[in-house]
Amino acid sequence: MIISIIVAKSSNDVIGINNKLPWRLSGDLKKFKSLTMGHHLLLGRKTYESIGRPLPGRTMLVLSSQDFEDTEFVKYFKSIDSALQYSRGQDEDELFVIGGAKLYEQMLSISDRLYLSSVKVDLDGDAYFPILETELWIVDEISLEKHPQDDKNQFPWTFQVLNKK
Repeated sequence: MIISIIVAKSSNDVIGINNKLPWRLSGDLKKFKSLTMGHHLLLGRKTYESIGRPLPGRTMLVLSSQDFEDTEFVKYFKSIDSALQYSRGQDEDELFVIGGAKLYEQMLSISDRLYLSSVKVDLDGDAYFPILETELWIVDEISLEKHPQDDKNQFPWTFQVLNKK
C-alpha cells in the first residue's frame, strides 16, 4: 500500500487557521476529490470536525483518543498503526493522509508520496505543514501544474507530485 500525503500549503507553510482552510481554491478542491475518490483518508479528529461530514465515495479513518462509534464510511482509531493495519486489511492500494499538522509531521517519515499544492501567498495561520527534508523527495516533473488566480481560485497555485527517494 502506498502512503500518500495530500496537502495545500501557503508559501510560508500555513495550512489552516481556526480549523479552516485559509483560502478559496476551487481547482485544488477538485484535484483533491479526483485523487482521493474511492480511497481511504487518514485524518485527525479536529480535521474531521472541520470538514463536518463524511466525504462521499471515501472511507475516513479518524484518529482520536476519544471513543466514537464507527459508521459505514467513518472508522475511528486510537493509533496510526491500527488505522494502517485496517487499511491494508481492506486491500487499499493508496492511503491518503489529509491532516492536520501533527499527523502530517508523524507521517512524513513513513509516507511514500506527497501531493503538494503550493499556494503563492504568505498568510497568517495557526496550523503549519512541517519543514520538508527536500533531499528525501524527488519531484515528478510530469505532474507539475501551474494555476493562475481567477474568480474561482483566490490565489495562484501550483501542484506537484513528489516521491520519496
